[in-house]
Amino acid sequence: MRQTIYILDFGSQYTQLIARRVRENKVFSKIIPFNTPAKEIAALNPKGLILSGGPASVTQKKSPLPDKGIFKLGIPILGVCYGMQVITEMLGGKVKNTKSREFGKAELFIDDNHDLFSHMPGNFTCWASHGDYISKLPQGFRTSAHTMNAPMAAVSNRQRKIYGVQFHPEVTHTDKGNQIIGNFLFKICGCFSRWTMQSFVKEIIENIKKTAGNDKVVLGLSGGVDSSVAAILLHRAIGKNVRCIFIDNGLLRKDEPQQIKNVFRDMYHLNLDYVDRSKRFLTRLKGITDPEEKRKIIGDEFVKIFEEEADKVRGVKFLAQGTLYPDVIESISPTGAPSSKIKSHHNVGGLPAHMKLKLIEPLRDLFKDEVRAIGRELSLPDAIIMRQPFPGPGLSIRIIGEITPERLELLREVDQRVFDEIKKAGLYEQIWQSFAILLPIKSVGVMGDERTYENVVAIRCVTSLDGMTADWVRLPYEIMEKISNRIINEVKGVNRVVYDISSKPPATIEWE
Repeated sequence: MRQTIYILDFGSQYTQLIARRVRENKVFSKIIPFNTPAKEIAALNPKGLILSGGPASVTQKKSPLPDKGIFKLGIPILGVCYGMQVITEMLGGKVKNTKSREFGKAELFIDDNHDLFSHMPGNFTCWASHGDYISKLPQGFRTSAHTMNAPMAAVSNRQRKIYGVQFHPEVTHTDKGNQIIGNFLFKICGCFSRWTMQSFVKEIIENIKKTAGNDKVVLGLSGGVDSSVAAILLHRAIGKNVRCIFIDNGLLRKDEPQQIKNVFRDMYHLNLDYVDRSKRFLTRLKGITDPEEKRKIIGDEFVKIFEEEADKVRGVKFLAQGTLYPDVIESISPTGAPSSKIKSHHNVGGLPAHMKLKLIEPLRDLFKDEVRAIGRELSLPDAIIMRQPFPGPGLSIRIIGEITPERLELLREVDQRVFDEIKKAGLYEQIWQSFAILLPIKSVGVMGDERTYENVVAIRCVTSLDGMTADWVRLPYEIMEKISNRIINEVKGVNRVVYDISSKPPATIEWE
């Protein structure tokens, strides 16, 4: 049986980081709402619980609190920041608000080097973010560490295996954070490092076989890493009973449809339907310039076409999606309210209810880097595993203004040269996204003795961990020069190249 650490989510921006740090120690973790009943938690048979941080204060009325029954389950518990204050308040201690908020780096001094702080130096840097402090410990607890501003920066009750830290061990700014989490997992919870991608692949394949049986499954294949890994897993599990539907909307990059056919039909021998509906999409997009209207049209048309193609598959019972764990987490509020709803993944755009297909989401417990690790385990080519994110509406939102076949072809040629030079420089896998945008303006230029008015393109290269925030890439001047020269000299109709140096926020990664 899989060992699992459950994380009670109190709304911290770092909750996903806690889950990731646990998994990096090869122990499986899942995030659940903070108010999950103790009986439900007990039924999950966790090896330990982690109470996340959060923006609330236990000194306020109606602050979020877990079921008090979790403290009677005999399960090891670690409270992080707000989670520590919850433990203190609920077990009889006192938490007070302080005027001197502790935020940023702080020096942590260890008072008890057992358990959480086993085999650690006497002091190191940690990352704090709190405005409350513990003024009185609950009965049976003792101080494990302190900072200059927090005399009780870590507490413990060794007998009950309940621990708390007033800082964030999950962030990289805390020097020994991963070791603290590891000590909780292995010394306190008794976990073993057994959760690997190899073992998880076997588990996923067995689950697919058990769920689908001999029934047929359809999957919307985009060629991105998520849908690609899902397709190969399904193929390994149920073979020809999975039908992959790849819809060419005419908004893809240069040679992309052929590359997808070559990999999945010829190399992996998947049951792949290539559906070219580019004319249908472009007809509906004719004259449309509003970016939101573009998105709605593309999403609506995709759903209609996918439904038409899925209806052709006899006996289909399941729809497979490349939904990832962040999609699941972000669609459930920390309160776990009944109104919470798992959002439809962008690969299929949200299918009509009347299709009555059951869902299979083999990747719904995984983060993006874990999906890439599974891709390597399945021997997928790097071109797919490390493929940069590509928006669902494709090049339509990288063409500012109206979409025409001529403008699409121009942008494909420009974008291909950006791709070529970033690849040649060995930067493709270091950059989150690198692409071109066709602007809705003409720029004056000279060709011999003649004045010309031709297109302007912008180049956008950003670094990011998850797409939520991003910074522009400081490309070396010689690479920028090569990109600009190739575009202007090789792509007819472009005479000016600009480079976007804005970060997210306030800008977004895409232009529309």
